[in-house]
Amino acid sequence: MILLLDVGNTRLKWGLREGGQWLAQGAFAHDEAWTFDAVLPPPGRIDGVCGASVVSPELRQRVADALAAWGHAPQWLTPTRSCCGVRNSYVNPAQLGADRWAALIGAHAHGAAPCLVVTAGTATTIDVLDAEGVFRGGLIAPGVDLMRRALAGNTAQLPLADGGIVDLPTCTADAIMMGCLHAQAGAIERMYRQVAGLPGASCLLNGGAAAQIAPLLDVPLRLIDNLVLDGVAVVQAQGCFR
Repeated sequence: MILLLDVGNTRLKWGLREGGQWLAQGAFAHDEAWTFDAVLPPPGRIDGVCGASVVSPELRQRVADALAAWGHAPQWLTPTRSCCGVRNSYVNPAQLGADRWAALIGAHAHGAAPCLVVTAGTATTIDVLDAEGVFRGGLIAPGVDLMRRALAGNTAQLPLADGGIVDLPTCTADAIMMGCLHAQAGAIERMYRQVAGLPGASCLLNGGAAAQIAPLLDVPLRLIDNLVLDGVAVVQAQGCFR
């Protein structure tokens, strides 16, 4: 049994996998207790820990400390020029975020290429994967909540409030929410033009804001939960952690 991790900017997502199947998945926010003893099998039953991380060394150490009782130091994914059928076109492959790399590998394993791979989290990443499994490039933008907080923190009259999902907002909270969501959808649809003319092209959307953004998109769409964990699982299964 393997514990797989996706350590993002605001949450740690985890999954237990055995024999090519997910046994359980869950998440902890960084500002809450990581009660692994309540969700994981007892020490001795986990054979290894592998993950993708975009956080500081200090937060990685917090992960290692929280899992020390299980006896395995986490192995962290490092983006390379190629892995598991995906090739990396970044000028410096190691500078690509490990979460983006894992999501691309997960998308390829789902048989989704050519596609646009979108993770809508603290940041929104929008990446192009062609039919040959080549990551051609992509964008990084502030996520929905970051956009909302930026407006509240840098303007005198716009509050940080929960807005509703409406077609034509008639109050400020709704206007902010829909403005941020449409900004996300617009960036995704513009980038989708890069693959729109290719046979079988689609957009794979995952992340915490995926369910809010999805109804606004006018592109062929697949919602896939935990695409980063799927990619980490592929890399682990093929023995490519180092």
